[in-house]
Amino acid sequence: MKCWSLPDASTAITIAAVIFLHAIIPPAAMAAVVEHTFIVSQVKMTHLCNETLVTLVNGQFPGPAIEVTDGDSVTVHVVNKSPYDLTIHWHGVKQRLNCWADGVPMITQCPILPNHNFTYKFNVAGQEGTLWWHAHVAFLQATVHGALVIRPRHGASSYPFPKPHKEIPIILGEWWQMDLERADWGIAHGVDLYFGASTINGKLGDLYNCSGSIEDGYVLDVEPGKTYLLRVINAALFAEYYLKIAGHKFTVVASDANYVTPYTTDVIAIAPGETMDALVVADAAPGRYYMVALPNQSPEPDPQSPVLITRGVVQYRRVQAPAGYIPVSPEMPDQDDLMPSFHFHANLTGFLHHPHQRTPVPTQVDERLFITLGLGTVCRRGHSCKRSQSNETFTVATMNNISFQQPAVATPLLKLHYHNTNRMDMLLQELPDKAPRVFNYTDPALIPPGPKEAKLEPTSKAALARRFRHGTVVEVVFQGTALLQSESNPMHLHGHDVFVLAQGEGNYDAARDVARYNLVNPAIKNTVHVPRLGWVAIRFVADNPGIWYMHCHFGFHLTMGMVALFIVEDGLTTDTSLPAPPADFPSCRHI
Repeated sequence: MKCWSLPDASTAITIAAVIFLHAIIPPAAMAAVVEHTFIVSQVKMTHLCNETLVTLVNGQFPGPAIEVTDGDSVTVHVVNKSPYDLTIHWHGVKQRLNCWADGVPMITQCPILPNHNFTYKFNVAGQEGTLWWHAHVAFLQATVHGALVIRPRHGASSYPFPKPHKEIPIILGEWWQMDLERADWGIAHGVDLYFGASTINGKLGDLYNCSGSIEDGYVLDVEPGKTYLLRVINAALFAEYYLKIAGHKFTVVASDANYVTPYTTDVIAIAPGETMDALVVADAAPGRYYMVALPNQSPEPDPQSPVLITRGVVQYRRVQAPAGYIPVSPEMPDQDDLMPSFHFHANLTGFLHHPHQRTPVPTQVDERLFITLGLGTVCRRGHSCKRSQSNETFTVATMNNISFQQPAVATPLLKLHYHNTNRMDMLLQELPDKAPRVFNYTDPALIPPGPKEAKLEPTSKAALARRFRHGTVVEVVFQGTALLQSESNPMHLHGHDVFVLAQGEGNYDAARDVARYNLVNPAIKNTVHVPRLGWVAIRFVADNPGIWYMHCHFGFHLTMGMVALFIVEDGLTTDTSLPAPPADFPSCRHI
């Protein structure tokens, strides 16, 4: 694996070098190479009276932001000084003809071993907006993540909305007071775990304290009358969040690096993996206002989690608050009320007046999949065992009643696929077109363990995959279920954006619901929110060759197996076929 001399301690933070090409080209048209070095190491941090060893990039939580322009190339040198195997996923970057850089361990690459280095290279042509990067190993995403901001080639004046005074990343996350690899293992083996606090830009906020000493909170300074673009990212493992600022409204203008029809609301609902760009005008009476992030959850009989709300402050400049002044608080939705999320996502539609988003929705569908999302159980030993909270089983997450099991291979699947080895057919099981049985998927009586759900509980594990010919138009209906839980599901597809055609409550009915499809201006997303006890229909063109992860972005569902591989075959030409792997590709451990 390629190595290089490391920067000294004073320069061990993000290194950004911009190399301009073709100096004679006007500035608005120039592309650049943006270069960063990510040094991944463990740092001791103290919160809630506990010192915790945390895995970070360049000692920062959240990690460094990558800021680029549409058309730029990005080079990131990852230096792994942590004790963990590691990969970095560039969430939402399309990686056209570059699946090798997608960063999924043993799918697209061998992980970067401790005390080894690897360089990712990719471009961001044809994309604008807010994306992000994160570790794609175990639960390390909780602390190894950061923003990836792509600005328009022609500058902020070309935004399809008023030019903001400032642009500010707002990263919602979690603080864990335990080893994240052990947390991941615990979830996979049925241990109930939960994080210790919610965070805004790494700050816990003044609702948390250590022996009376209040935790620091995030503070956003604003000037009266100015407009701010908040680039909101949900980097959490466990929770969708409601975000509000007392006395202010949001105008949502983009999601997942795709512009949306401007939508004004007083609350943003954002699931893990999603990004939302929202304008906020500082038009309230000068003062201090709480910015509150509340994790929502499904109501009982689903298992209930602690209310781990966090808050920062929006503070008007040159306003002197008197001693003991308490900022204004917003009225938040109920934690168990998921309808604000349902309506928020239903109101997102595509913005047609931008060149990146003028591709029409394909009307001719080649393949249709109906995928149920839920939980099930697998026998610890053999194929026959007691169900319904029996210690003879462990719980898994499923797609069409199959839970993903990583194949035991010494070579990444993408390499096997590239070299057309016969082993691929032996390793993978096809994701079926539909669930093995039809039932009332959203019957709340299936949530608590009992005789009714026990009949539907048995499932299996396999390396689940689906192959598509290059250029196939695919329609997928994701159907949430009530099996052992009724959570929503943020489904993320690597390597592609998708058209979100419709969503609904209850069970999907094609005879009724196809008529509701938005084929004119649907939202374009890479992470799709499947509502609690509901469904969502998407459509996409499988035109990016490679092996792409499709998975739920709840960390617990991912660890428990709510994953499938979408394999897109090569086209007929060189520019529709996957190139050879990079020469400096990392080597794997021997299994």
